[in-house]
Amino acid sequence: MSKSAVLLLNLGSPDSTSVPDVTRYLREFLGDERVIDKPANSFLRKLLVNQIIIRFRVKKSAHAYESIWTPEGSPLILTSRKAQAALQQQVDVPVALAMNYGNPSIPDVLRELVAKGITRVLMFPQYPHYAMSSWETVVVKVQREAAKIAPHLQLDLVQPYFADEDYIDALVESARPYLGQAYDHFLFSYHGIPVRHLTKGDPSKAHCQIVADCCNSCSPIHHTCYKAQVTRTSQLFAQKAGLDPKKWSISFQSRLVGEPWLSPYTDAEFERLAKEGKTRLLCITPAFVTDCLETLEEIRAEGAEEFKEAGGKEFTHIPCLNDQPVWIDFLTRRVRRWQAGVAPAA
Repeated sequence: MSKSAVLLLNLGSPDSTSVPDVTRYLREFLGDERVIDKPANSFLRKLLVNQIIIRFRVKKSAHAYESIWTPEGSPLILTSRKAQAALQQQVDVPVALAMNYGNPSIPDVLRELVAKGITRVLMFPQYPHYAMSSWETVVVKVQREAAKIAPHLQLDLVQPYFADEDYIDALVESARPYLGQAYDHFLFSYHGIPVRHLTKGDPSKAHCQIVADCCNSCSPIHHTCYKAQVTRTSQLFAQKAGLDPKKWSISFQSRLVGEPWLSPYTDAEFERLAKEGKTRLLCITPAFVTDCLETLEEIRAEGAEEFKEAGGKEFTHIPCLNDQPVWIDFLTRRVRRWQAGVAPAA
């Protein structure tokens, strides 16, 4: 009989806010060929990452991490461990946690599971939406490392759950306390990706960015279309929460310069909305299950400052699902369905 375990997978964090640790983390993260997928030549990639991006970014990044760091360490790691512990209390199989970059590392966690006699693992990416640079890269890394460490290991996979009714319910319930307050606009801010990634992920090479109103059409390519998936999440949330169609919109954050990324850009939207007189803003970040640098520093701190400098008055960032009971309930239901033999698809 197979011995099963659940493996929660998230992005990761530096071990500390020191420049060497942040450098090491950025080198691993930005060196991922699915995060920065050009130039193809490995030497040129290393030159771009190590001598250009990291060289000019590391001190700023270290300072940003310092602004959100807790006495116990990284918020993302700490909250992920709380969610892991809460889920473990609800299910009767071991629940492990690994990060795509940094620690606890995927190879180390896989070795620990195999040492415990685990023969079957449910991979549970903590990414609701497919993107080559997030969901796909962590899945491929687990598969690659497992093939080297334990080729016999059976890997089951939770597909992106961007439209899962239980996920939408959890998201809306987590936002419910904030929806009762007066606001002028509700902004969904999602992590950005290069526009080029949409076409690259389109198996037909003839739909995304070509078909009119692509995100709202029905197409098999939406299975690997990040923009279509975040659009669907926003629409379902708006319907469930009863948002006024004229009072919500979507934007994208965390871009790199050098090529077009998905737009409109979140920082530009903060300025535009404030200048249009929408001075009370609610902002939610559904691409992130766990609060991290991109939500705590980029949105809750810098975003609030940018919004108010442009004339905004009230800025509220709705926390991520983190370890809230509604999120743990969602994870629990999905694990139990898998244990009952239901295929772990969204």
